[in-house]
Amino acid sequence: MAASGKLGTFRLPPLPTIREIIKLFGLRAAKQLSQNFLLDLRLTDKIVRKAGSLADVYVYEVGPGPGGITRSILNADIAELLVVEKDTRFIPGLQMLSDAAPGKLRIVHGDVLTYKIEKAFPDNIRRQWEDDPPNVHIIGNLPFSVSTPLIIKWLENISLKNGPFVYGRTKMTLTFQKEVAERLVATTGSKQRSRLSIMAQYLCNVEHLFTIPGKAFVPKPEFGSRVAASTPETPDTARMKARSWRPAEAMVLL
Repeated sequence: MAASGKLGTFRLPPLPTIREIIKLFGLRAAKQLSQNFLLDLRLTDKIVRKAGSLADVYVYEVGPGPGGITRSILNADIAELLVVEKDTRFIPGLQMLSDAAPGKLRIVHGDVLTYKIEKAFPDNIRRQWEDDPPNVHIIGNLPFSVSTPLIIKWLENISLKNGPFVYGRTKMTLTFQKEVAERLVATTGSKQRSRLSIMAQYLCNVEHLFTIPGKAFVPKPEFGSRVAASTPETPDTARMKARSWRPAEAMVLL
């Protein structure tokens, strides 16, 4: 993915900072949900820039929390941003952003693991699988508790061309806990190589973009996080990649 995309000309009006939002609504990261808030807007802007140009793109953000990345996305000249948030505590803060960006932000209170996105965006943006990716992009800071099951679900969606991938080869720019990210990008012979590595790299072009230090999050996690980009492969490209792998790894795909 291009790293040179610039944030757009639309700018949100002055708003309380993320720290002020957290204080205003009495928000605390839920340990049982492995939540960590990313408060530095320079880093959330960097995540959005690394996603490439989002001009006129329909963005699907998972787990927006207090809305740090949400703000950066809204400043990127998008067509529309759909956020799915399970935790009701974050809805008022997100509604504040929606009021500040009329017609740009749609909020769904729901579970990303069960939410049906197939009819969320206009049919005319759908593309054939062999075509360039559609104007749809998934962005999110994934909590550790949901990252692996969600990636497995999305890999299944890619194989079936449904879910977020009913629109075509939808791009993803996601923040993972270090352990999960290392498994996704692990190369042949690496200690982190796993079934998840093989399936993810067979179905997608997976790329590590940059690392976010633990001190950037509240509360500070034991390890930092990594931002990774993924774009589903065409069938021909996936088959060519698999031919270069060890026989034992190729067997995982059978």
